Amino acid sequence: MMNENEVPVTSYSRNMGAMLIADSGSTKTHWCLVKGGEVVGEVMTDGINPFYQTDMEIISLIDSQLLPNLATMDIDRIYFYGAGCAFPDKKILVSRGLLRFFTNSIIEIQSDLMGAARGLFQHEKGIACILGTGSNSCLYDGKEIVENVSPLGYILGDEGSGAVLGKLLTADCLKNQLPAELKEKFLKRYELTPELILENVYKKPFPNRFLAQFTPFLLENLEEPSIFNIVFDSFDAFFVRNVLQYPIEDMPVGFVGSVAHYFRDTLEIVASERRIEIKEIVQSPMDGLVRFHTR
Repeated sequence: MMNENEVPVTSYSRNMGAMLIADSGSTKTHWCLVKGGEVVGEVMTDGINPFYQTDMEIISLIDSQLLPNLATMDIDRIYFYGAGCAFPDKKILVSRGLLRFFTNSIIEIQSDLMGAARGLFQHEKGIACILGTGSNSCLYDGKEIVENVSPLGYILGDEGSGAVLGKLLTADCLKNQLPAELKEKFLKRYELTPELILENVYKKPFPNRFLAQFTPFLLENLEEPSIFNIVFDSFDAFFVRNVLQYPIEDMPVGFVGSVAHYFRDTLEIVASERRIEIKEIVQSPMDGLVRFHTR
C-alpha cells in the first residue's frame, strides 16, 4: 500500500509492470503509461485540482475519462503531479481518488511545480516556472524545491497565467479600455454579454478555466497595442514578483505550460529586458518526467 503523502523516488525496473505518470493542471490532465522504459499510451482528461474538486468528483472523473481509455490496469507505480497538490491534505484527496481504482499501486503525489522542476532540470539545479491556466515558480536544487514564492491564485497573484490574462482582457473589455471594434470582436467570438461574463466569474465553478479560455484571442490579436500591453505587462509582473526574488545569477531558468509555449516570443522579449536568459520553454514537462522516472 502507499504512503499517503508520497513515496521516495526509485529507479524503475524494466521487469516491473506498467507505470502511470500524470501532469495535471486546472484545465487538463496528461496521463502517460510507461512499460519497459517506453511510452505505450497517453490519455488526456479534464484537469484535477483538489482546491476546486472533492474526492468524489475526482473519482468520477477518473472513472469516466481515464479508465475507459487506459490500456491496462496492471500498474505498479503512479506518479501524479498536480496543481493544488502542494499540501498534505490535498495530496490525500487525490490519492483517495486514485486508490479507489489502483488499490495495489505505489502512489506518489507531488505538486505540478515539482513536476515542472523534474521535467525541466532532471537532477540539476534551476529556476522552474509554470505559465498555464495558473502560474508558479521555484528554486530547485536537483532534488527538492528549496524556495517558492507563493503564486496566491488568480485573484491575488498568478501573474502571466491564462486565468489572469483572461481576467485582464475581460476587465478591459467591460471597462471600455479596448478599441470599440476589438471589444465587439471579442464579445462576438465567444458569444458573451457583460451579464454572462459576471455570472461565469462570480457564480459558476472553475472561473479560472472560464477566463483562461480567452488566451487564443489574445494570441491572435497580439499585434494590437492594447492586447500586447496586457500580455507584456503581465509577463513582466511574473518576472518581477516571482523570478527575481530567487538568486538568479548563473541559474538556468525554464518554463512549462501552454501560455509559455504559445507566447514564447513575447515572453523572451520581456525576459531579455529584465536581463534573464531562458534556457528552455516546453508546453508539457511529460517527456522530462518520463526520463526522470525511467532513467
